[in-house]
Amino acid sequence: MANLIKTKRGLNIPITGSPIEMIGKSTLPTDFALVPDYFHGVTPKLHVKEGDVVKAGTPVFYEKQFPDMNFVSPVSGTVKAINRGERRKILSIQIEADAKMTYESFDKPDLKTLSVEELIQTLQKVGLWVFIKQRPYDVIANPNKTPKAIFISSFDSAPLAPNNDYVVGGQMADFQKGIDVLAKIAKVHLGIKHGKQTPFAAVKNVEITEYEGPHPVGNVGVQINHVDPVNKGEVVWTINPQDVLFIGRFFNKGIIDLSRTIALTGPSVKSPQYCQTVAGAGIGYLIQGNLIKGTHRFVVGNVLTGTKVPENGYLDYYATQLTVLEEGSETHELVGWAMPRFRKFSVSRTYFSFLFECKLLSKLFGNLKYKWDTRLLGGERAIIMSGEYDKVLPMDILPEYLIKAMIVKDLDKMEALGAYEIAPEDVALCEFVCTSKLPLQQIVRDSLDYMKKELE
Repeated sequence: MANLIKTKRGLNIPITGSPIEMIGKSTLPTDFALVPDYFHGVTPKLHVKEGDVVKAGTPVFYEKQFPDMNFVSPVSGTVKAINRGERRKILSIQIEADAKMTYESFDKPDLKTLSVEELIQTLQKVGLWVFIKQRPYDVIANPNKTPKAIFISSFDSAPLAPNNDYVVGGQMADFQKGIDVLAKIAKVHLGIKHGKQTPFAAVKNVEITEYEGPHPVGNVGVQINHVDPVNKGEVVWTINPQDVLFIGRFFNKGIIDLSRTIALTGPSVKSPQYCQTVAGAGIGYLIQGNLIKGTHRFVVGNVLTGTKVPENGYLDYYATQLTVLEEGSETHELVGWAMPRFRKFSVSRTYFSFLFECKLLSKLFGNLKYKWDTRLLGGERAIIMSGEYDKVLPMDILPEYLIKAMIVKDLDKMEALGAYEIAPEDVALCEFVCTSKLPLQQIVRDSLDYMKKELE
């Protein structure tokens, strides 16, 4: 029987636009791109030039620090443009896709005969290593460091997140093969949701732990903290379930197939649903004809941790969700926050809508969901030591003290207070409830980069 971990701290954000379990658009666009900034901390060095013909799996650039670590084309086609910014920084490599996909041919590796070193080298060469991240620092894993464990969360508790049982459930042979590959490197921990029938419960070669509680219980950082915390000098790897499929497909078929199922979600989407696409695709074709009228913000990811992109932007390689909200720039409310109302959410119960959270009214009227927009509704101010972060972060750390240490770049205190096992996504809810309106995720990201620079 799997271990069960229950958490009470956290918050499920009631937002409209949850996807129905159906596959919408399945035709692929012709516009794809690799954006180096999506791979945090990477210094790209090009393998290709404009006009080159590539296949799915052809190396496009490599990481300067690790020349064997390739980043590959998701589709076959022609390198349309290499866009550069200041000091010739590579902003994106655009690829015009062929009508019919062709793949780089690789010898299908035999997992039984590969050593761990050969396995790691193979994953780097074919471009799959980039999907494995590490704690500390929340960056692409260092191939020269041995992890004490690998953590995978089979469910995502973030707002409007895709249902991995639906997305991955029909591809369990590839998922199991990917698990077998990772298990050859280190012990694999798989987190599943308690009280739910899930195909992940039958996965072999892993240690399964069940979790119950509100978001962020699905965050892999929370699961690491409860099962095997990261101490100084230790490394833990993490990977998303859909990314495990990429590894499994390569070892089963001998090709790099970066096909994904994306959840198209959010209050501004007419018909929230799932779409079959490929990593790095332009988002324009996904949203075409499926938005309500208004001025929209496009977020690759969920509303808490996603990245804002323009309407002609691209999915990043890790994206499993595209969320669309109204900007709210044209919304003007009488008396602002002081107006009593029922259709407004508040963590601090400022509005009467909290009355519908009681069991009786929720049974009569259902659970209220709100049509959010992107307004900040306040301004940045001095940090307040109120304990509000602790209420939504189910980790054995002191978030307010850690954030203060990060703001002043106090390395000793950051180490002592748990910076090695935290990532920006872990403080997303803290940022959401923060009365000081501080950009906590950016503070954590900058501090982790500073730690990595100073300590490695």
